Amino acid sequence: MKHARKWLALALAGALSLSLLTGCAGNTSDTPDDSSNAEQTQSTSSQADSDALVIADQGIFSAGGTVTQSDGTFDVANYYTSRAGSTSHVDHANVLYQIPEDATGLPMVFLHGYGQSRMGWMTTPDGREGWSDLFLRMGHSVWLIDQPRRGEAGQTSVAGTMTTEPSDQTWYTQFRIGTYLDDAFTYNEGSQFPQGEEVLDQFFRQMTPDTGMDNAAGDQNIDNTVVAQAVAATIDEVYARTGQDSILVTHSQGGIPGWDVPQYTDHVAAIVAIEPGMAPEVDSASYQALVEQQIPMTFYYGDYIGEEFTDVPAAAMWAGMASTADTFTEAYNAAGGNSTVVHLPDEGITGNSHFMFQELNNDVIADHIESWIQENVTA
Repeated sequence: MKHARKWLALALAGALSLSLLTGCAGNTSDTPDDSSNAEQTQSTSSQADSDALVIADQGIFSAGGTVTQSDGTFDVANYYTSRAGSTSHVDHANVLYQIPEDATGLPMVFLHGYGQSRMGWMTTPDGREGWSDLFLRMGHSVWLIDQPRRGEAGQTSVAGTMTTEPSDQTWYTQFRIGTYLDDAFTYNEGSQFPQGEEVLDQFFRQMTPDTGMDNAAGDQNIDNTVVAQAVAATIDEVYARTGQDSILVTHSQGGIPGWDVPQYTDHVAAIVAIEPGMAPEVDSASYQALVEQQIPMTFYYGDYIGEEFTDVPAAAMWAGMASTADTFTEAYNAAGGNSTVVHLPDEGITGNSHFMFQELNNDVIADHIESWIQENVTA
């Protein structure tokens, strides 16, 4: 042990001597002095600081929902096994919010689609920044919803039925990312979806079951009223905290209850619908509420939509769904509203699937949406 300590001491002494010699050599005219090194370090630090996303406030809360109660009287002596007279807080939204240090734009409330959670807005399958970060950098606070009976808002008043039946290939094809041929996932030509086995592994693990849905029967029996009311409660809470109306951003299945939200709140500044399942039916209660409040809105659709894409199985189906946006927009604008339908290929932005906000050019599309906001939405 003594010999070991002796050799350790000698080694440390040698290292210290070498360090001192190196330091002396560093003072020669061939080596930059300490002030130059300090300036370089400061420059690197300043660059890192300028890229940093600074959050002034963040948190998480629940909004909306109801309380159910079972029959009978609660018996504390039998509290663990009896549920008589018990209550349950259910059918609410769960909201994660972040407010940037420089909050110059309107709040943005994000509502995910079928089989998803707020995670889809926060990142990409290959680990790049998601839309929540991109819009934070543009000066918007972001309010990310897990809709009722999904994700962290799983408490439900309706007993769903889970299923373990595999379905990755089905949704991959429906989302127009590609399809599955010869035991391999393929990509549509020119696809902007990030590729690789690790990417797909991350993407498929985003899928989130609905605790109130009869998944075993394959029925998407989502209660749009429950979702819309919870989203409206979220938007009212955003108004209470910020004094500002919100821009509601919806995706896919989330777009359907999204149209109903203005029936329950008058604090929607605009709606950005990313490939919604369908547009509001003209003269419906949702349509009337939108017309009365004169809410500007825009629809965004990606690539591979239309019967000409014969190698994309879901292309014709999506063309039919997209046509409802054209019908709505024509009627809404005639009624004095402001609606636009954006097909990204017409804007020179190609290769995007149903998940455009997670693809390689998600920043380009976010910039396009921000331009629409600046031109059409009044703070």
